[in-house]
Amino acid sequence: MALPTLRIIGFIIGIFLITLAVSMAIPVLTLFIFERTQDIHSFVWSSLITFLAGLALVIPGRPEHVHLRPRDMYLLTVSSWVVVAVFAALPFLFTQHISYTDAFFESMSGVTATGATVLSGLDSMSPGILIWRSLLHWLGGIGFIGMAVAILPLLRIGGMRLFQTESSDRSDKVMPRSHMVAKYIVLVYVSFTLLGTLGFWVAGMSPFDAVNHAMSAISTGGFSTSDQSLAKWPQPAVHWVAVVVMILGSLPFALYVSTLRGHRKALIKDHQVRGFLGLLLVIWLVLGTWYWATTKLHWLDALRHVAVNTTSILTTTGFALGDYSLWGNFSLMLFFYLGFIGGCSGSTAGGIKIFRFQVAYILLKANLYQLIHPRAVIKQKYNGHRLDEEIVRSILTFSFFFTITICVMALGLSLMGVDWITALTGAASTVSGVGPGLGEVIGPAGNFSSLPDGAKWLLSLGMLLGRLEIITVLVICTPYFWRH
Repeated sequence: MALPTLRIIGFIIGIFLITLAVSMAIPVLTLFIFERTQDIHSFVWSSLITFLAGLALVIPGRPEHVHLRPRDMYLLTVSSWVVVAVFAALPFLFTQHISYTDAFFESMSGVTATGATVLSGLDSMSPGILIWRSLLHWLGGIGFIGMAVAILPLLRIGGMRLFQTESSDRSDKVMPRSHMVAKYIVLVYVSFTLLGTLGFWVAGMSPFDAVNHAMSAISTGGFSTSDQSLAKWPQPAVHWVAVVVMILGSLPFALYVSTLRGHRKALIKDHQVRGFLGLLLVIWLVLGTWYWATTKLHWLDALRHVAVNTTSILTTTGFALGDYSLWGNFSLMLFFYLGFIGGCSGSTAGGIKIFRFQVAYILLKANLYQLIHPRAVIKQKYNGHRLDEEIVRSILTFSFFFTITICVMALGLSLMGVDWITALTGAASTVSGVGPGLGEVIGPAGNFSSLPDGAKWLLSLGMLLGRLEIITVLVICTPYFWRH
């Protein structure tokens, strides 16, 4: 890879690091407000180190007349996420005095909006660390939206070209519109965060808890300020606010932009949105009725518990309202399946994404029809887009490697002495971006702290693979990627 290309990639990563360093001022301000000044020096040193590293990459300048090719974007996407996680781990390392393995695991979980954690004692933890965890979710969430809307369609990853918008068109003619779309997305993201904060506050949370949970919910991350997660707040209004904000974060942000620009039915007409909301409603009603019938709870209370937990898993957020692993084998199996599905493309949610299941159904239906009518010419469309061979191949490739990645990671974890339930659900939850797994160790009532260091590094890789749609990472590991 040419030196000018590496320089421009380094320049962009340097800007990311400087932004990260400046973001550390928020925890510092929080510590001043809460009069916990003993932790401020940890954030100051972390910010200084991160800023100097970013400055070192920016000082050489951006090379003139050098444009990033699609293959260069793969390296930029992967390296930026890794480098940001490396430096975002410093406040955890300096403040919590944990190993760098644990600090990196926590930061990678934060920036990928996974929500898996090695920390406990959150209720009495430094408010600086709590706001930093949520802020990492928030920054990672907006970063992933930008990547899903602008970069992944360009790289033709996992069938994302189905959702190509103006922001992913590289022609000079539409560049002003591209910037406008990006500004609208940031505006929507910030607005939802502020509305979520207000909602949580009015529902019964303190302003600090409200800000943290709003950032975690809209990014579908799942970090909380309490070990009990949402169970600390018994008010039903808090739980329903969480459900609404998680759903908002799981819908395509490009469609919010379309709505703001005059296409008022953009969300309603989208097949992906209708499929996601329809699935969510069916799950609420079926599992809610089952939970009501097997407990002594009022039907509305049973529905609320089910709505919070199933929405959290389906949107890959990871909040919990009580220990749903105690609900029985049927619910456990259902929760395990839901974690694979995820939200919509172009949202902050992880998982396989709803649209891939819908496309698979279209292909299945077409193949069955072709068996009955071999000479029929079948036009396959999804959401107004023709399903050409490239899109189908891309979706199949992603789905195959998504499954293989989980299987290989689970085997690797089991080789490290991890029990099979923890290994399988840990691999699935990190690659899908859900956060908590199942079982006594990493279930909703536990965390990842007791796992061996090798397992934490492997799971951190799983978070990165899942967040970047797997193929983005795998392609830079091939020998021919580095050949001219």
